Amino acid sequence: MIEERLRLLIREAAEKAASELGVDSAPQQVELTRPPQKRFGDFSSNVALAWGSRIKRNPAEVAAAIVRNLAPAEFVSSVEMAGIGFINVHVTHAWLYDVLRDVVAQGVAYGRTEQTGERVQVEFVSPNPTGPLHVGTARNAALGDAIAALQDAAGWTVERECYLNDAGRQMDLFAASVEARYLEQFGRPAEIPEGGYQGEYLVEVARSIVVEVGDSLLDVPEEERRERLLAEGSRRILDMIRGTLQRFGVRFDTYFSERHLHESGAVADAVERLKQTGYTYEAEGAVWFRATDFGDDKDRVLIRSNGQPTYFAADCAYLVEKFSRGFDHLIYVWGADHHGDVKRVKGAAQALGHDPDRVEIILYQLVALYRGGEPVRMSKRTGEMISLDELIDEVGTDAARYTLLSRSPDSQIDFDIEVVTRQSLDNPVYYVQYAHARIASILRHAAQQGIETAPVETAELELLAHEAELDLLRKISELPEEMRVSANLRAPYRLTRYAEELAALFHRFYTDCRVVTDDPAMTQARLWLCVGAKQTATNILGLLGVSAPESMERVDE
Repeated sequence: MIEERLRLLIREAAEKAASELGVDSAPQQVELTRPPQKRFGDFSSNVALAWGSRIKRNPAEVAAAIVRNLAPAEFVSSVEMAGIGFINVHVTHAWLYDVLRDVVAQGVAYGRTEQTGERVQVEFVSPNPTGPLHVGTARNAALGDAIAALQDAAGWTVERECYLNDAGRQMDLFAASVEARYLEQFGRPAEIPEGGYQGEYLVEVARSIVVEVGDSLLDVPEEERRERLLAEGSRRILDMIRGTLQRFGVRFDTYFSERHLHESGAVADAVERLKQTGYTYEAEGAVWFRATDFGDDKDRVLIRSNGQPTYFAADCAYLVEKFSRGFDHLIYVWGADHHGDVKRVKGAAQALGHDPDRVEIILYQLVALYRGGEPVRMSKRTGEMISLDELIDEVGTDAARYTLLSRSPDSQIDFDIEVVTRQSLDNPVYYVQYAHARIASILRHAAQQGIETAPVETAELELLAHEAELDLLRKISELPEEMRVSANLRAPYRLTRYAEELAALFHRFYTDCRVVTDDPAMTQARLWLCVGAKQTATNILGLLGVSAPESMERVDE
């Protein structure tokens, strides 16, 4: 990579400059950035500022010494100092042509990092298996899945996990609600309990159970019937949830049951482990965790005065279980309403003997749903909360995922259905996908003209000298670094911005540079540029979980 060659060149110059400056050692790390404006060079380094501060020398003096000692390099066209000590480097275009060859050679692997051998678990969605996923789950699902994809691209071995909140009173209410709907199928009087689940989906669940078990549960003891109906109903709801997530492009490696933590004794064991650390105490008949020792605003109950464990106790058991599986890092994706849980969960990890920095909790803000500027809160079909399936039916997976990933997690999203589904070039997802489809159309047109691409190694890529061509090549070259930074920051939204910039530069190239020309060599070079841009767009959209269409209906531009 050109960046590594430049870092080595500057590092060697700094080593020579060290003796000139009368210091013993040179900086081992050289940071490079891409200036926002081309007139400042292709790459810029602040190494003189950082090093100068450390050795207490004027950064401009340090920068001048480094520049004086830079060895000639065929890939560097000029070097200049700027500001109070920045070093700006202009490189020749040859490296851009090497980038294009790399894209062609690596294909879907372009931008990805070699495996690190480290394991990360990304846990997201975490539904209550008592009903269909509602639209509020959409951002969690899209964000968690994209973060997992980015970590995979960054070389981690990734496991996606869905934690099922299938314990506690909510499940008792669910069992009683399913029972009421089951009994109704046979004309027996029954009522949904107060606080139970009223949705019409439960009628369908009950009918499905009747088809399978008939009336065999009518005259069994109530406790046995509810336990059986809980199992039957939960299984069907989980199948429903899995189906919805599959439609949304989300797959999980594991589904983990909170109920299992309780039934296996894992919750009790975790509380006992915490007691042995000295971070618990008893008061008012309850067992408390000293969460304030870890920065929480108050201590937290583990075991209530009635002997029942809290949800936080299950969180502690889940931490123990996760670390027992050998993950190097744990990522939780939670809604912003869980803000108060962060310090206590990380504190519990530390109390249990684990590095709290290995526990990372990403919080995302809620989504406000609109239609034509008017708030949408209820389903037209059922009069209840809008389900994720309904959103997919109306908007589509691509538009929904892209829009939900287009903002930083800590920003609220105003999701307007009419805007998101608009098929015009002012709609970002359509704009990016249309660029990909347009490239595919160009390549098809060339093939229809009988033009076959020669091996990229033989193509005269140096013919790509138009400013629009060079700008597109520069943007393509940025993908590996953009993916690395996006993975490190857990920031898929950066990729949507990059995708839109790539699309804009391709559309400009398409306008300024005819691809299929009377010049065979130029045609070959531009076709390969199209191939590289198409592959880059494909790779970005793949990380976002958005399709890369080969054709799309033309729109008024």
